[in-house]
Amino acid sequence: MIPIQNIYYMLSYAFKVLNEQGYKRIATEEFNNTAELMAAILAKGIAVQLKRGLGKEYISQTEELSSLRGKIDIAESIKIQSMHRKKLICTYDDFSVNSTMNRVIKSTVELLLKADIAKSRKKELRKLMVFFADVTPIDLYSVNWNLQYNRNNQSYQMLISICYLVVKGLLQTNTDGTTKMMDFLDEQRMCRLYEKFILEYYKKHYPKLTVSASQIPWSLDDGIGDMLPVMQSDIHLQKENTVLIIDAKYYTNTTQVQFDKHTLHSNNMYQIFTYVKNREYQFGDEDNKVSGMLLYAKTEEEIQPDNVFQMHGNQISVKTLDLNKPFDEIAKQLDEIAIAHFVGIENAV
Repeated sequence: MIPIQNIYYMLSYAFKVLNEQGYKRIATEEFNNTAELMAAILAKGIAVQLKRGLGKEYISQTEELSSLRGKIDIAESIKIQSMHRKKLICTYDDFSVNSTMNRVIKSTVELLLKADIAKSRKKELRKLMVFFADVTPIDLYSVNWNLQYNRNNQSYQMLISICYLVVKGLLQTNTDGTTKMMDFLDEQRMCRLYEKFILEYYKKHYPKLTVSASQIPWSLDDGIGDMLPVMQSDIHLQKENTVLIIDAKYYTNTTQVQFDKHTLHSNNMYQIFTYVKNREYQFGDEDNKVSGMLLYAKTEEEIQPDNVFQMHGNQISVKTLDLNKPFDEIAKQLDEIAIAHFVGIENAV
């Protein structure tokens, strides 16, 4: 299992705000499980947000009032005969802290208060929830997580992302319909964090490289590509005409087994080879060097892939990244990949 501390470091690359001074203390703490880590990040993030002030949004309200406010709902007023009570049904916009984002945060904290986290952490979260008295809980299973961010609510992005990881990655439904908090993020959420961490690591430490998660166009003879799937790379590193495309994979099993024979995941190999050949095609007659890599998170399996293949003029390699090691050794593994593929490149941070 990956040390909880390393998950924090991965999160700090995925969400740059965690590198700010206010979060430095978290990096030195010891955590028993991932829920404890998420609770610590949320507690600090909420405290920072409270200093800025809770975000507000206009929320449509409809209620029976004795004085006019907003628009009168005549049909509803007649229906319930509110005028006999000298009142009207009015619909108006209220600038309130009872926004979707605040409701998500409050409901997620309520989940964490039921989890296996320290009493001191729970006490800290309960104190913060006093400031959410006017915020009503929300059904976290019905939340549309594709929320829109702008300069007014940008500070909420990390908080909502942490809430998402807790709700989607840490909650487990039991056979009797109840839920419990898992000690570790599920495979799907860890896979996304793993990809984001590697991408942001190279962005920060290798400014001489162009680092992106770019789409790769299909090399089409007639230009007609209707219904072709999008080729979305996880990590695309480039210096001049040298390119390395990394597909980050976080699986329980790094190889597939058939008849006691371990082989690489076939779909992954087909995918990275397709990415490389189509990216190479973009250079036309220019000299270029396009390589591909499947970078698996290392598991506890006895057999781990470590291969380099020369395929139709391109190098395709399969490596593992050991996330169980101290973080400086994880960084060293990533540095070695960049240095091996790009001449004269070095870690700039």
